[in-house]
Amino acid sequence: MATAWTEDHVKSIDRAATVTVPPIRPLVSSQLDHGRLYWDMWPVQDAAGPPAKLAGRQLWMALTAPDRGDPALRHFEARIHLLERGKTGWCDLGPVIPEQSVPYEREWAGSAMTDGARISLYYTAAGTADRPRGYQQQLFETHGIIGPDGLPADWSPPRPSIGEHHTAYIRADTHEGVAGRIKAFRDPAWFRDPADGQEYLIFTASLAGARSEYNGAVGIARRDGGGWTLLPPLVHADGVNNELERAHVVFHAGRYYLFWATQSATFAPHLAAAPTGLYGMVADSLFGPYQPLNGSGLVLSNPDCSPAQSYSWSVTADLEVSSFVDFWSPLPNGGGATTDNGEPRFGGVPAPIMRLMIDGDRCMLAELAVG
Repeated sequence: MATAWTEDHVKSIDRAATVTVPPIRPLVSSQLDHGRLYWDMWPVQDAAGPPAKLAGRQLWMALTAPDRGDPALRHFEARIHLLERGKTGWCDLGPVIPEQSVPYEREWAGSAMTDGARISLYYTAAGTADRPRGYQQQLFETHGIIGPDGLPADWSPPRPSIGEHHTAYIRADTHEGVAGRIKAFRDPAWFRDPADGQEYLIFTASLAGARSEYNGAVGIARRDGGGWTLLPPLVHADGVNNELERAHVVFHAGRYYLFWATQSATFAPHLAAAPTGLYGMVADSLFGPYQPLNGSGLVLSNPDCSPAQSYSWSVTADLEVSSFVDFWSPLPNGGGATTDNGEPRFGGVPAPIMRLMIDGDRCMLAELAVG
């Protein structure tokens, strides 16, 4: 049975004791394309979970789109690019999936794993090729090989990961929608359970048969032969929150840590004071039952002075936390942090990497990592 993340959990958030992300000032430099926006990052991980090293390279992936002056437009042009994380920052190595005929319009977030010779990318296929700007979502995958230079190549034709539907989930097949209110079937995160070596996809979902329109859930699918079989959700937030985004599992110290990101705007109205942040639960087995981290589920939030400064946190198996700059933290003189109209300036670049410290069901910020 799925574990419920309840309104009592959320109401127990102690803002005075909340661990907040340090303010991010508009001084982050990188070797990324300044004419593009970047968000929703994930590493190419090895089979055990940590970021892989391929020919000395640490490779990541991120969503990116041209900067059109309106950050909301990026979601309708998103493609996955390969990034290299080096001592001097991030470098954009270009699109991961070659241009080809596909049934979807754009690429949304996912995950990637490698055994050192081959690489698998699991991602969200968004929209449809024949009708632009839709909110339809499917889980897709493609597989390639790693060259002598550590870079992936020779990708297989993209194909759907999931065949048969499961009645526990709402289909995300509606064309029309409003950001924050759409239903989810996206963000596949690959995970191998060390208990039995079985492979799973953890993903952002919406609970069918819910009592509320705020019915976010964490879905799971198990590899069966060459495909994946949907299983009942791990966690649901019926009556609490519409979107448990970028859901993923980290195995640490013999326990299973399930993390997700969510925003204040996607909580049910009576819980709208809850902060945008990284949330999570812990269990002794992959299928639970789960207990909220820190009592409420909240792990990290943005500072009160800049509640929308970063988003889309993702935790690696070595407890590094990536995210992207949503809106820059304000500066005393406003310089660089606001537009000419005085509005907060969109970031669209990787945020500084952080590291967590975990002690049982307590989880907190340990440090900013290098790079």
